[in-house]
Amino acid sequence: MSDHHAHGTFDVSITPAGAPDEGEGSVLGSMALAKVFHGEWEGTSKGTMLTASSSGTPGSAAYVAVERFSGTLGGRIGSFALVHRGVMSSAGRELTISIVPDSGTGQLQGIAGRLSIDIAKDGTHHYELDYTLP
Repeated sequence: MSDHHAHGTFDVSITPAGAPDEGEGSVLGSMALAKVFHGEWEGTSKGTMLTASSSGTPGSAAYVAVERFSGTLGGRIGSFALVHRGVMSSAGRELTISIVPDSGTGQLQGIAGRLSIDIAKDGTHHYELDYTLP
């Protein structure tokens, strides 16, 4: 296994996939994701995100998502899936994004790793991907 690091930016489009489900204490939602990655990670991904937000406390929410990337990473062509878990509150933000085990294809077969995302004040989405390949 060899350790690698990639960084760059990505564009994201989030589209509601149905009407929100408003209930006592929370609002549930479903979204379609589409991303375009730039930098050392080039390609596109599509996925689905499920959300829950507090109807009483603005800014308190959680989401889970899965997406499949296809393109190139470090000059290697292939695809892999990612799984997200995020929780936001007034106390802070917890975000975990991991490559789904054994989801790599092509030259990315056997990939494993973690992704971190930072959204700049101007709205630009930046990524840092730490990964290993056999």
